[in-house]
Amino acid sequence: MSNFIYNSYSVEHPGVVHFYQADEQRLAGLQAARRERYEPAPQPLLSYLIAGAAVLVVVFAALFESAGSWSNGLLLSAWMVLWAIAFAGVALLYAPVRRTLKMMRYGYRAWVQSRQQAAADDRIWNAALQDARLMADLARAMDRQRR
Repeated sequence: MSNFIYNSYSVEHPGVVHFYQADEQRLAGLQAARRERYEPAPQPLLSYLIAGAAVLVVVFAALFESAGSWSNGLLLSAWMVLWAIAFAGVALLYAPVRRTLKMMRYGYRAWVQSRQQAAADDRIWNAALQDARLMADLARAMDRQRR
C-alpha cells in the first residue's frame, strides 16, 4: 500500500467561487458609484448666524416702524427673542444633528449591505439544493467555520 498519493483536485466548487466573485464585483461597483456621487459641502455655522442676524434686522425694522403702542412693541420684542433662541438652538445643535444623521446613514448602508449578503447567501443555498456537489462544499465550509 502506498502513502504518497497527492490529490490535486480543488476543494471548492467552481460555482460557489463564481457566485461569490460576482457578488463582490457587484458590491464593489455599487460602492464606487456611491463614492462618485456628489455630496454638497456642509453648511457652515456662520450661514446660520447670518440668517439669524437677517431675521433680527427684519424684526428690528418692523419694531421701529410700528412703534405706535407699547404692547405692540412688546409683542415684537417677544418674537425677536423667540427667533434669537431658535437660531441659537440651530447653531448649537448643528454638529450633534449632523453626527446623528451621518451615523444613521452609515447604519442604513450597513443594513442594506447585510440584506444584500443575505440575499446572495439565499441564492447560493437555493443553488446548493439543486446541486449535490455544491451542497457538499457548503457543508464542508460550514463544518470548517464551526471548528
